[in-house]
Amino acid sequence: MAAKKKLKASKKKTDKKAKSAGKAGIRASATPKTKTAKTGTAGAAAGKAAGTDPKRVAAILAKLDEAYPQATCELKHGNAFQLLVATILSAQCTDVRVNQVTQELFKKYTTPQAFAYATPAELEQEIRPTGFFRNKTKSVMGASKEIVDKFGGQVPRTMEEMLTLPGVARKTANVVLGTAYGIPSGVVVDTHVIRLSRRLDLTRHEDPKKIEQDLMAIIPKEKWIQFSHQLIWHGRRVCFARKPKCAACNLEKLCYSKDKTV
Repeated sequence: MAAKKKLKASKKKTDKKAKSAGKAGIRASATPKTKTAKTGTAGAAAGKAAGTDPKRVAAILAKLDEAYPQATCELKHGNAFQLLVATILSAQCTDVRVNQVTQELFKKYTTPQAFAYATPAELEQEIRPTGFFRNKTKSVMGASKEIVDKFGGQVPRTMEEMLTLPGVARKTANVVLGTAYGIPSGVVVDTHVIRLSRRLDLTRHEDPKKIEQDLMAIIPKEKWIQFSHQLIWHGRRVCFARKPKCAACNLEKLCYSKDKTV
């Protein structure tokens, strides 16, 4: 009898321990699920720029129209080919300096053929003030030869064809297609557009290709060309990399960048 009582008591203790362990397990398993769900939500929110609400984007576009109704490309050119050459030269160089160089350059080299068969050493010295003159010489001459040999001396009118030219990436192609031909092939993403689109929280990316895709998704296609010019103008005149003139900015109330000076 004593042995049976001990056996029953032992069994009860075992059952109680099992139940307690089971409850603890349920609580433990439930907790991580809740945390995971919260973390996932926060991560998704962090990945998307908060400033892309259509009403806010429309307000930004309206303010840019108000400030820069006549904004356009500031590289001086007489045709699509000259704009292509000027844009290639503008890499890591100011438009002002490029315009100084091309003023004489375009008098000497008047056609794609002239650039294609130029003397490399001479062209290098003529464009030297723009920097990276050896690589730029190769790009200008290479693009000119392709235009002469494959496109009948005419700058192509599609993004796909433009990207086959030496020294031409999406930024250069967008500048030429948009400004020379009025074709909205994308959004020009230069150093100013990168800085301002991030400050305005229109993108969280740093890679130009991803920034362009973000902007193309929220800016109406008919505004792609003008938006690029306006943002570049704003970056050159008001929203500087260092010490932006926020007090003089008509976008100040729409901006919550940590770089603000007011």
